[in-house]
Amino acid sequence: MTGQGTEALAQALAQYVLAKPSETVDAVICPPALWIERAVHAVKTASGAQAPLLGVGAQDCHMQKTGAHTGDIAAEMIAESGCCSVIVGHSERRADWGETDSLVLEKARAAQQAGLQAIVCVGETLAQREAGQALDIVGAQIKASVPPESNAENVVIAYEPVWAIGTGHTPTLDDIAAMHRHMREVLSLFLTDFATIRLLYGGSVKPGNAKEILAQANVNGALVGGASLKAADFQAIIEAAAP
Repeated sequence: MTGQGTEALAQALAQYVLAKPSETVDAVICPPALWIERAVHAVKTASGAQAPLLGVGAQDCHMQKTGAHTGDIAAEMIAESGCCSVIVGHSERRADWGETDSLVLEKARAAQQAGLQAIVCVGETLAQREAGQALDIVGAQIKASVPPESNAENVVIAYEPVWAIGTGHTPTLDDIAAMHRHMREVLSLFLTDFATIRLLYGGSVKPGNAKEILAQANVNGALVGGASLKAADFQAIIEAAAP
């Protein structure tokens, strides 16, 4: 998406959540790093004197606060730019850059220390699911990627069935419910706030399927991909999340 497109989207969504405020639904957009400040400005402008109800996040951060890391962006920089959260361990980062669970853990911890909410992504490939390893893979990723000091305020866990992203294929509702139940059980092994930490589903979420997906137990929100690029579609998903 272009910078102009990002501004237009941010402005439209900010105006929408301002007109239809919700005490139960939080909405955040995560544009490319180049457009973060433009998105933050657009949200503030659209919100006027009101406190912005639309958050802005980043798509990644570096694990170190300082140092010679040309091309990388520290979590503190992201926080200073006006963001409230940052995605770490997205399936594309894991696949394209070989990011390991331990690296994702470091990034999540850096985000939290900078005052950001870490959106930690986990998920299995098609081969892993067909081999019957889906629950084990995702459980292991959670244990190794989520800082043990995490709580409901500084972390969100997003499940990405890698084989469903951008393909139009979606796991069955039973598959989604089973995975999210397992995720909650795994979190209970090492986090005090396991019951209140939000679990997001992210796999070809669209206006047409959002309501039934979000109605599943332990699905507390959505990590939206392509549908987030159109204000009307994203608004429809936000509406589907409202009780």
